[in-house]
This record gives sequence, structure tokens and C-alpha cells, in this order.
Amino acid sequence: MNSLKKGHQKLIYAWAFYDWANSVYPLVISSAIFPIYYGALTLVKNDQGIVVNDTVHFLGYSLNNDALISYVTGLAFILISVLSPLLGGMADYIGNKKNFMKFFNYLGATACMGLFWFSIDNLWFGLICYFFGLVGFWGSIVFYNSYLPDIAFRDQQDKASAKGFSLGYIGSVILLLICLVLILFYDTFGFESESLPTRLSFILTGIWWIGFSQYTYAYLPKGNRKGKARTKDLILNGFRELKTTYKKIKSSFGFEPYLQAFFVYSMAVQTIMLIATYFGVGEIQWAEGGSTTGLIVSILLIQLVAIVGANAASKLAGKFGNINILIAINLIWIGICIYAFFITQPLQFYITAFFVGLVMGGIQSLSRSTYSKYIPEDEKDTASFFSFYEVTEKIGIVIGMFMYGFIAQVTGSIRNAILFLILFFAGGIFLLFRLKMKIKT
Repeated sequence: MNSLKKGHQKLIYAWAFYDWANSVYPLVISSAIFPIYYGALTLVKNDQGIVVNDTVHFLGYSLNNDALISYVTGLAFILISVLSPLLGGMADYIGNKKNFMKFFNYLGATACMGLFWFSIDNLWFGLICYFFGLVGFWGSIVFYNSYLPDIAFRDQQDKASAKGFSLGYIGSVILLLICLVLILFYDTFGFESESLPTRLSFILTGIWWIGFSQYTYAYLPKGNRKGKARTKDLILNGFRELKTTYKKIKSSFGFEPYLQAFFVYSMAVQTIMLIATYFGVGEIQWAEGGSTTGLIVSILLIQLVAIVGANAASKLAGKFGNINILIAINLIWIGICIYAFFITQPLQFYITAFFVGLVMGGIQSLSRSTYSKYIPEDEKDTASFFSFYEVTEKIGIVIGMFMYGFIAQVTGSIRNAILFLILFFAGGIFLLFRLKMKIKT
């Protein structure tokens, strides 16, 4: 394809379309079908739908099923946190971050397809696939996000970021509905039970992710540096790029304070996104046989409302400023956590899902574009800059998930973890407000 200039609408759309391709992973694997499938494999319930045994035996240990999946998630994010900065520096050095993005894309999609063979007797293999699916998804996001300042000017970035998340929410809902039709009407399609179409959903996720990403790769530039030879000192030069970027972040006004605020509130946001379905499975009193349908309805509601949230946040930021809107969204999150601590009934869970979707779309979209605006307009090493953004987010997720797993293991319920998440949102508000005061002075 002919290269398109920065700011060209077709280039911005092609970039945003990767959200359409990859968002099926966080919806189908992280939020919807896989958590329900995992719960069906690892939970024992009585006739009233109440959990009577949530213990999983793995590698000689007896673990709470929620704790096990949270520990695997945390370990994946530790690996991503270690690799991202180095790979970002290497990508900037050799000027070919598209290939890095493709590698993680294909790794994650292949791992998703591997989940087809996940069973309680094959637990270790399924957890390995789950692990590398996480690594692949979040690894590709480092390089995908780093293209934002390359393809859009500063006044376009809020809207471009919102477009990406909106496309992601729409595309992921379409695939989820396809998977649900296969699962709910399995006998119509000649399946003997729900198990096979459920596992086929994991294969469809990988195919969707790889297939639609090709449109993005057709238009994204290879990288910002041309003709720079590969050397035996590639890793060393990757570290040098990283060090140079870190110095720029330290010396640029607003960069480091914003990252601090993002680290604190993102810790809570990402943890909620990862545990929401597990919370719904274990803490809500669904009618017999109604948990799967109820959870899917909640997830679809979150995705559809998030489209409104992402676009509304972009428009409000243009009128009131990014930091002010981020503060407001964090305040809403606190209210959601307080309400969620007390819920037990499906209707209450639906209400929570509505408001989670509204603020989830807004905070994800606006956080990404706000960080992008701190990067100098003429900066070429954007992968290195966004690797710091991703590491900040992932370290927060590691802390949040291990805290969630620890509380679930010790208390037997994840409900108490919600109280700790309120503290993170409050801390984020404090740091954002302090940043706002510094900007004024």
C-alpha cells in the first residue's frame, strides 16, 4: 500500500481498526466465555446454584480457583512488564515496530486457539495458553498504542483513540453474538453439548484477531527510522533507547506526574475489568441455570454502553480538559465500587454493569490519548514512550490481581477486595488534582 501522511483519515481508521481485530480477546477470553467456561470446569455448585467447592488441585497444591487464575494473570503481566521497555527500545532502534506488533499479535491469537484443548484433566496446558494469550495481547498493545502520535496530530488524538475503542467494542460484540448463537443453539448446529461450540469460540477468536489485523498492517508504516542496520549490540542499543526516553520523561513537564496518577487509578480499573465476570459467577445469586445468560447480558451491556462512554469522554475533554474529565470519571468509579460491595441480586449486577461500561470506555480512551499528548510532536521514538505507559499499567495490574487473589484465598470471597480498589481511585484523584494545580501554576 502507498504510505499515507500523518493525519490522513484513512490511516487513522486503519490504525483504529486494530481495536476491532484485537478486542475480541479481552471480551471473549478475559471477560465472557472463557471465565464462564473456567468456572464450569473448576466450581462445584449445589442444586440452588450455590458454590460448595471452589478448590483446584494444581502442581501438588490446593488453590482457590479465583486465586489460581489471578496468579497466572499476574505472572503474565510481570513478564510483559519486563519485556515491554526493552522491546520498545529495540523496536525504536531498528525502526520496525510493526514486526514486533505482528509477533505478539500472532502469539496471542495462536494461544487463544490452543484453549480449544483446555480441560480439567489438561489444566496445565490450558493455563499456559491463557498465559501466552495475555502476553500476546498486551505485548501487541504496546506497539499499537505507540502509533497514535505517529498517525494523528495532537488535536486528532482524543477522537482517534475513541474511534479505536468504539470499533473494538462493536467488533467484539459481533463475534461474541456469533459465539453465543453457536453455544445456546448447539443442537440446531448438530453439536451434542455446549462444550464443543464453547471451545470453538476460542478458535474463532484467534482467527478473527489475525484476519482483521491484516487491514491495519496494510497501512501502518514500518517504523520511524529508515536504513539503520541491525547490529550485534541490538539489546544494548535497546537499553540505550530506553534510557534516553526515561530522561525525556523525567525532564518533560507533566509526564511523570501523569504516569503516577495513571498507575494508581489504572490499578483499580484493570483489576475490575479482569475480575468482573468471576465476581458475577461467585457472588451473585442467579436463578438456577441463569448465571450464564445473565453474565453474557451484563457483558454485552458493558460493551455497548462503553461506546457511548468513549465518545462522550472525548467530546467532554475537548470542552472541559482531559484532566478534569479523568477526575470526574474516577469519582464515578468510587461510587460504583461502594454500590458493588453490597450487591447480591442479578438486577443490581445489571445496574453496576451499565455504569461500569459508561466509565470504562471513557477512562480507557481518554487515558491513552492524554498520555499521547505529552509526547513531543516531533518525537520519533514513540514505542519507547508507550512502553513506559504500558509497564505502568501492567505493574498496577500485577499488584491489583495479586491483591485480589490473596484476599480471595484468605477470606474466601473477592467482595472485600472492592474496598481496597476504592483507595486506588481516591489516590488517582488526588494525583490528578495535584497535576491540575501544577498546570495552572
